[in-house]
Amino acid sequence: MSKLILEEEKITIRGQTLIVYRPARLEDIFQGDPFLEVEKFPFWFKIWESSLILADYIATLEPPLEILELGAGLGVASLFASYFGHKVLATDYEELPLELIKKSAQKNGLLLEVRKLDWRKSDLSLKFDIIMGAEIVFKKSLYDPLLNIFKENLKESGQILLAHSMERKRILVPFLYKAEPYFEIQTSLRRLKGTDEVAEIILNRLLPKK
Repeated sequence: MSKLILEEEKITIRGQTLIVYRPARLEDIFQGDPFLEVEKFPFWFKIWESSLILADYIATLEPPLEILELGAGLGVASLFASYFGHKVLATDYEELPLELIKKSAQKNGLLLEVRKLDWRKSDLSLKFDIIMGAEIVFKKSLYDPLLNIFKENLKESGQILLAHSMERKRILVPFLYKAEPYFEIQTSLRRLKGTDEVAEIILNRLLPKK
């Protein structure tokens, strides 16, 4: 990462601004064809609108909660969760975004843990008050691994928070249907106004059924 050109992006949630590091150029971390090599494409390169919605929601929760973020990417939600007083473990499948999260945390004077995690063979033994993820439901082969983590690593009184763009609806809805036997599912629609358009984000809360 020492040779990687980074840029600082200022993100403000509920009046609080943090600096998030991200690669300045996509070509520095990916030289393939995004249409032919979807599996290798670094989707974490982008700051997703859904991660901003997730961060905003977390900012409303009374700290301190123990929070696990899956597919953290650049760690926007985890960084703000830490800022607002929660104990955070940010996880991702790739090492580079985790290194960037650590750098961003250091820049902002925040404490959080990072860990590489493959959902298909998770070795997490801890239980959390919150398990959260932005844009993490993106293919059917990960439905069962995600559900296993939700069932194994969420406290009985905890909640799962998922934020996805409206474009993910086609693959998100079957996942929520699969989760329904185990969780009560609450859905709300959040709108995020950008410079050119309004992004519509689906926010789901999953609560364990007793």
